[in-house]
Amino acid sequence: MSVADDLHPVIQPGRVAVITGAASGIGRAAAKEFARIGLKIAIADIQEDKLHSVGKELAVEIGEANILIVPTDVSKLDEVVALRDRVYEVWGEVAVLMNNAGVGDVGTSWDGIENWRKVFDVNLFGIVNVQQTFVPSMLHQENPAMIINTGSKQGITNPPGNAAYNASKAAVKSLTEGLSYELREKAHSNVTAHLFIPGWTFTGMTGSNGSTEKPAGAWSAEETVLYMLDKVRSGDFYVIVPDNETKREVDQLRIMWAAADVAEGRPALSRWDPQYKALYEEYMRDGLAQLE
Repeated sequence: MSVADDLHPVIQPGRVAVITGAASGIGRAAAKEFARIGLKIAIADIQEDKLHSVGKELAVEIGEANILIVPTDVSKLDEVVALRDRVYEVWGEVAVLMNNAGVGDVGTSWDGIENWRKVFDVNLFGIVNVQQTFVPSMLHQENPAMIINTGSKQGITNPPGNAAYNASKAAVKSLTEGLSYELREKAHSNVTAHLFIPGWTFTGMTGSNGSTEKPAGAWSAEETVLYMLDKVRSGDFYVIVPDNETKREVDQLRIMWAAADVAEGRPALSRWDPQYKALYEEYMRDGLAQLE
């Protein structure tokens, strides 16, 4: 256990973490790290077999009494309510709410309507369901707590290829910003919100299926989670995670370029417009040179 573990008021041994999308990838890695620190953990996911497998792994670390395995479809409000009720019945609090469940089904701007519905039901309304269900209870707790919503860089820079996923994650950014402001303005609130924005992470959603090796440019889910926890311990709201291919400085420049599309009236997604290709490349070269 590190000094940071000892000092942080929320991420403490004996407190409670609830993680959705915990059956694999980042959710599984987060559950294992919270177990290492000594938190009690409730894991939720729609993939029951994998969820129970993760539960067995965690029980080795912290014992069966400190694990709750609650199969949950976050797109269904009644199942989210059942998850909350189970956690509070057993442990009476939530210190860390990690709103992580997500899907990456492809929906372009004029086709794939069923995929659009699935993506928004899970990626957006799943987070809304969890927030609406858990936050009122967390606000009444005496001890401080935090909410970590998993967003995406695609919800900020909006690269072409999957409009449905990008739009869902753009909405997650907006709602988490709103949540943070509302918590900050609420009298006597000791709950904070954080927007977790992973980099290229080797998970089931990004190509990890047990038959391929992690690309050199990607981070492991464990690396991504450790970086995220360092930043939320520091109180950061925007947790933009780098990887072996994309440095933080590159992310910053890409984000500023995307914002300038709006501010300067350029074509939508001008970074991918052939007429702006040379200008964008010059902007990146100059920007990185100034940061050296």
